Amino acid sequence: MRYVFTGKNMSVTEGIKERATRKLGRLEKLLPDNAEVYVTFSENKHLTKMEVSVPLHKRVLRAEVTDTDVSSCIDQTVDILEKQVVKYKSRLRDRRRRAVATNDELTFLDAPDAPETDGSNEIIITRTKKFALKPMDAQEAVMEMELLNHGFYVFRNSWTDEINVVYKRNDGEYGLIEPQ
Repeated sequence: MRYVFTGKNMSVTEGIKERATRKLGRLEKLLPDNAEVYVTFSENKHLTKMEVSVPLHKRVLRAEVTDTDVSSCIDQTVDILEKQVVKYKSRLRDRRRRAVATNDELTFLDAPDAPETDGSNEIIITRTKKFALKPMDAQEAVMEMELLNHGFYVFRNSWTDEINVVYKRNDGEYGLIEPQ
């Protein structure tokens, strides 16, 4: 695996790189040999944030942890990524879900087998909600979202007549998702 370290508002020391590389090494047995791991550390006041992205064949594994201690961030991030990789590989190996589209992903991830799971990773949809999409602009959608006290809002854009989503970001700002 190849590691790319970046620091925002802080310098990433050799000690931090070494500890992160050693801890992320737990993932080497689960990921392909040519995997690239992008690690970003940032500091804001007294909190340290660690973001890790691992682009795979058709997926991107990602974890983000904010804590006061760098070591704690590293440990939590590795735990999150390890669970994601195991879950991802077990879903690919599940015979009921295997299709032509996932076969090439599975061969791309030609790493040793992931630990066996009890099959409890099935996605169960417990609720379906239907609603009418009325045309509005993004500003109106943000106001509707705030009135409903939701984290996102789906609407039909009155300018493009496409389905869009507005959402509230962690930094308090708003985002807009548009189809390509």
